[in-house]
Amino acid sequence: MHLSHIELHELSLPLAEPFIISGGTMIVRRSLVVVLHDGEGHVGYGESPPFELPFYSEETLGSARLLLEQVLIPRLIGRDIDGPEDVDAILRAGVRGNPFARAALETAAWDLEAHRRGTGLAALLAGRLGVAPARRIVCGVALGIPQDRSVGTLQRWITQALGRGYRRVKIKVAPEWDVDPVRAAREVLRGTGIPLTVDANGGYEWPLHERSLRALDEAELLYFEQPLPPDDLVGHVTLSRVLRTPVCVDETLHGARWARQLAELEGPRVWNVKVHRMGGLTEVCRVFGIARDYGAELWAGTMPESGLGSQAALAAAALPGFVYPSDLEPSTRWFGPGVDVIELRMAADGTMEVPGTSIAGLLDPDAFRRSTRRLD
Repeated sequence: MHLSHIELHELSLPLAEPFIISGGTMIVRRSLVVVLHDGEGHVGYGESPPFELPFYSEETLGSARLLLEQVLIPRLIGRDIDGPEDVDAILRAGVRGNPFARAALETAAWDLEAHRRGTGLAALLAGRLGVAPARRIVCGVALGIPQDRSVGTLQRWITQALGRGYRRVKIKVAPEWDVDPVRAAREVLRGTGIPLTVDANGGYEWPLHERSLRALDEAELLYFEQPLPPDDLVGHVTLSRVLRTPVCVDETLHGARWARQLAELEGPRVWNVKVHRMGGLTEVCRVFGIARDYGAELWAGTMPESGLGSQAALAAAALPGFVYPSDLEPSTRWFGPGVDVIELRMAADGTMEVPGTSIAGLLDPDAFRRSTRRLD
């Protein structure tokens, strides 16, 4: 593939309602979108979705734009590459971290190859790994902390989610917002068979919050996602041995090196795979192999991204070994109807179809023009 030119856009999608986690609040989802061209009429799209402030990761939207404009895009323009794995190697050379910036170009290279081959991202990715992709994936809802901090509001959200067919409920927790919300969620879910998980986004410390963590351990959760800060690898290993509830790593799982350490330390065996947090689909392939050997159970997380960026997560979620419901949700959940650049739709049974075409065949060009501003 020859990379003849590359476009950079800013994408802004207003959220239907504020989304609050332990580290911050969003009312508009802003991200960066790159478009790769091969000079033969084929295109590949990729998204870089870090937050504007560093409450989730050290990387921000501003730092990702700076690196893309000044370092990463210039490296690729005019290059001939054999495939997206080449792009991964080119972008990593001399660049420490910055996975969100790299993921925009790396996932776009996968999409460009899919467009050239006339196939979808999921089929292309699964073919690289020698496996067959699923045709549909199972979806779970991710509920933030209500602005009014009311368990009644949370219960209303859960009731609405059940009515829409979601197959797993996840609620955000934080110190002082944990035991009571979980109890309230349990009341709504009683008798439904729908599992409950909680996500702390690294908001607890061990053993400082031992009492709260042990109380949550009694809540019959499917798993407890990212209880401790991202850099506390040993703490998560310890917690996975102390608690009966399976511990799930999210922000801690930066990529294959961390996956190998988790396996060597016999740490948590539930892994949230976020494509963009790992720097792209090539790294996801590496993590997939380690998880398969270790026996880790996977599921696909989101930031959330737009429907464009979510295509990479959909491709990952379609791999065997992704056994838990993903965080992929219909676009109307986040942005309302007719807003997203690719409308994600969930069936009444809580499943989502895995596309068989590349992003160019899915994109709403009018919505893309309305929601983007070209930067290059």
